[in-house]
This record gives sequence, C-alpha cells and structure tokens, in this order.
Amino acid sequence: MNEEQTALFTIFGATGDLAQRKLYPSLFRLFRKGFIKEHFAVIGTARREWSDDYYREIVTTSINSLKPTEEEAKAFASHFYYQSHDVTDTTHYTNLKNLADKLDAEYNLEGNRLFYLAMAPNFFGTIVNHLSSEKIMTENGFNRLVIEKPFGTSYETAAELNEQIRAVFSEDQIFRIDHYLGKEMIQNISAVRFGNNIFESLWNNRYIDNIQVTLAEDLGVEERGGYYDKSGALKDMIQNHILQVVALLAMEAPNNFTEKEIREEKIKALNAVKIYNEQEALDNFVRGQYVANRFKNEDIISYVDEPNVNPESRTETFVAGKLEINNFRWKGVPFYIRTGKQLSTKAARINIVFKATPTNIFSQEDICEKLPQNILTIYIQPTEGFSLSLNGKEPGPGFEIDPVKLDFRTPTDVVANSPEAYEKLILDALQGDATNFTHWDEVSQSWRIVDVIRQAWDNDSQPIPTYPAGTMGPAEAFDLLAKDQHEWVYKPDEWYREHGLL
Repeated sequence: MNEEQTALFTIFGATGDLAQRKLYPSLFRLFRKGFIKEHFAVIGTARREWSDDYYREIVTTSINSLKPTEEEAKAFASHFYYQSHDVTDTTHYTNLKNLADKLDAEYNLEGNRLFYLAMAPNFFGTIVNHLSSEKIMTENGFNRLVIEKPFGTSYETAAELNEQIRAVFSEDQIFRIDHYLGKEMIQNISAVRFGNNIFESLWNNRYIDNIQVTLAEDLGVEERGGYYDKSGALKDMIQNHILQVVALLAMEAPNNFTEKEIREEKIKALNAVKIYNEQEALDNFVRGQYVANRFKNEDIISYVDEPNVNPESRTETFVAGKLEINNFRWKGVPFYIRTGKQLSTKAARINIVFKATPTNIFSQEDICEKLPQNILTIYIQPTEGFSLSLNGKEPGPGFEIDPVKLDFRTPTDVVANSPEAYEKLILDALQGDATNFTHWDEVSQSWRIVDVIRQAWDNDSQPIPTYPAGTMGPAEAFDLLAKDQHEWVYKPDEWYREHGLL
C-alpha cells in the first residue's frame, strides 16, 4: 500500500504545454497508485480566463492516453481549481491566498504547499516575493518550490536568480528539476557502479580508457525555434543534463546512499572538472548546425529555415566536447560528450571504454594487433539496460578472437509500466527527497564550466561547422576524438548509409 501524500499544488503556467504533457498525466499516475488520493488539491494559474469546469476538461483530456475510467477521471479532475492570475499584480495573490486557505480546510491539507513554476524564469523572483509578502506560504506545514530549467542563462544570471529565490526559500525547500535525473537508467548508473565490484574496482584511470556520453535527438527545433535560437545546445543540454550524468559517472562512492552524501560527491566531481581558458575551449569543444538533407526518404530543412529562427543565426544545434577531470581517480581519462538535434536517431547512452589488454598473446604476427577493447554500455533511451562487450574464441579451428556481447534490456512491458521521470520527481518533491534534483552548488559550477565555452565561441568569428541532417554531427566532432587516437563507439548513421537512407 503506497503512503498517501498530503499537499496543495499551485502550478504557475497551468495552461502551458509542460503542464498538459507532463504534469497532469504524472499527477494522475500518482493518484491511480494511491500516492495522492483524498487529501490533495491543485490550483492552476495563468493569464487566461478559464473556469474551473473548463480547466477540468483540459486536465481530463491530458490524461486520455492513460485510459482512465470515467469515474477515475472525474474523481481526479474534481481536485483541480483554476485561478486567472497576473504574476505581477499583487491583488491577484490575495485571491490566490483565499482560495489556497479554503482548499486547505476543505481537503485537510495540513498547510503543506508545493509551488511549481512552469513558466519563464524572469518571473521567478516576482512570484516568490509575493508568495512571502502575501503570506501564501504557511507556518504549519511544508513549503516547497519546484523550478523548471533553464535556471539562468549564465553563472551571473543564475546567481542573481538564486539570490532572489533564496531570499524567500531555503536551499532545502528548493527543488530544481532536471527530468533526466528521473529516468530509470540514469538512476541505475549508481546501481551498476556501486552494486557490482567487477565494475567499481575497475572504475578509474588504471583500467578505463575513455568515457562517452551521447544524448541524440532525431527532431529539429519544431515550434521551439524562438526559444532555442536564444539558447542553443550548449545551454539547453550540456549545462544541465549532460554535466549531471558526468557527475554521477565521476563521483566517488558515498559512505551512505543518502541525499546529502550523494549531493556532496556530485559537487566534488563537478568541482574537479577542468575549467578551460578560451583557447582550450576552442581546442576541446566543437559546435555544429544542421543543414538541409534527404534522410529516410524525407527532405529536412536547414536550421536557419526553421520557423522563428534568425536566417543569419549562429546558434549551435550540436555540441561535442572533451572534459578533463583533475583528480586522483580520473586524471588522464577523457570524458567525451555530445548532443544535437536532427541526428540519425533519438538515443541516450553511455559507453565506458576499458583499456586494451597490454599484449595480444593470441597474435602470431611479429607486430601484435591489439585486442578489441571491452566496452560497458548503459542504455538510457529509447531502450533501457546495459551490455558488456568481451572477447571470446571464434568457433572452429585456429584461435581467432571474436567479440561477443552480454546484453540485458528491460522488457518493453516493464518499461511501459515503469514510472515516468516527472512522476518520480514530483513524488520525490512531495516526500522532501532532493536526491534527484540539482543543488545550487551543482548549478553554479556547471555554469562556470559552460560560460568559458560560450564566451570562446562568441568571440570566434570563424564560420560554424555544419552537418547534414540525419548524420551524427560535423566532421570536427570525429576529428576531436581522432586527435587522441579514439573514436565514437556509437555510430548509428553508418547503418543508414549502408541501407541507402542517408
């Protein structure tokens, strides 16, 4: 039996895409499983003039794909209330407080309040100030603030934003959401590492050659052109998702698997990442922008031809880079990272490439060929699981080495029924567990790492490298690894080329 959580949710930006695609379905899953039941209510706020009934219709429509019974949908939606709201108008917060207090009494919510800011960060400071000044925060229950990315656009803006929020909420009340940290296999990184001595004992520079993190998207910017053109792949993906994954891969084992100790080790790992000077950033990071191409029998337009994108845009849609971690465990092991839009496939995976056996005793040649390297692959999406490539003997006469793969994928029915990232993260916030959220010390250090790269590119007048849509990035991304006598393990575009689709 799941323990019921008691809280009033106030969602700022309740009419938006995020709320309808992610938040309402996730809340419904929690409702269906009994984590929220009788003692919860939701206030949706936005500028639009909606009624409670219309809001409940929108909420009901948003959960259709989960196939609720009519009774289920009606019971769930009855907990939702709408308040037309201008976040800059103080009088509107009075109305919000009155409704919040009324629902608190009606549903016996014990003063527990969770505020979810699903809107532009430039309003965060205004909202939290009013939550305090208009006494919408309670004294008899918990007050928690959930914030969506982007958390600032640079270290400077993030620090200013953090200062505004910390004037009202303490760090342990702030939940900076990164939905990647809610994914099952991201959380499984720790299980694979610390739950298997075969890996943890080898998890260092004596045995690991390099580590590769790929977060690939097979779509363009779609209707987000206006936002994306001001952000780019570096800020949209590297500063948050990828650096969080790197921290989990690089951190030391915590003494106990608790929120506080995991966070401390992640912060130490990020603090050990070398912050490049401008020339080093240009040497170790590559950007790219997709151009028109025919892929899988479809014509794809260039980034600069996308709606709401500046035709002269120098915004990167692809980033590949090499990170160096200057500590005892990782000195000399490159962490290669890459992400981009309009790549060959939608996939997120990690490749741990182990060092080759020093001598190939099976080779009869005067110059021994190196044996293939062992590779541990952690699959994050679209499938979940992991594989390990090993060297075995090819069947038959002679002694030819044949790479074999030990492969486990989570069954599709289990993946389909496993909690969605937002569902897990909302439940964590309700329970006050910030393990899978980002602490300010992580956010600030991530910005320090990324700001130098951004500045180096802004000062660089060279043309931005391009890559045909459907490929895995510009040639420079492959040259980056070739300089170190390495190569990308994951090469999905080769399959498409072999089949005449690229």
